[in-house]
Amino acid sequence: MFPYPEQYRIATPPLTTAVMVAWALLSHSLFSDASPVALYPLLVLFPLVIGLHLYLIWLAKGMGRLDQFFYALVHIPLAFVVWTFTIMHVNGNAFS
Repeated sequence: MFPYPEQYRIATPPLTTAVMVAWALLSHSLFSDASPVALYPLLVLFPLVIGLHLYLIWLAKGMGRLDQFFYALVHIPLAFVVWTFTIMHVNGNAFS
């Protein structure tokens, strides 16, 4: 169906992070500060990124597992930083 299914599979964690940013920007303009409708999808997306990386590690064979491990080792902390800032953006002035 897809010409390069492996590349699409590898791109899912960064695409999920991009969806996280897009959702934060969109939901902040649509909903009020600290809206549960805006916040709960963000709380699900970071564990989804971790699960996708674990899936990629599980699926890889041989030295590809080590490559996927280092890919996760770099992307997960970056996604965590993006995740915390998206949560802060969605919450707005609700904590002050």
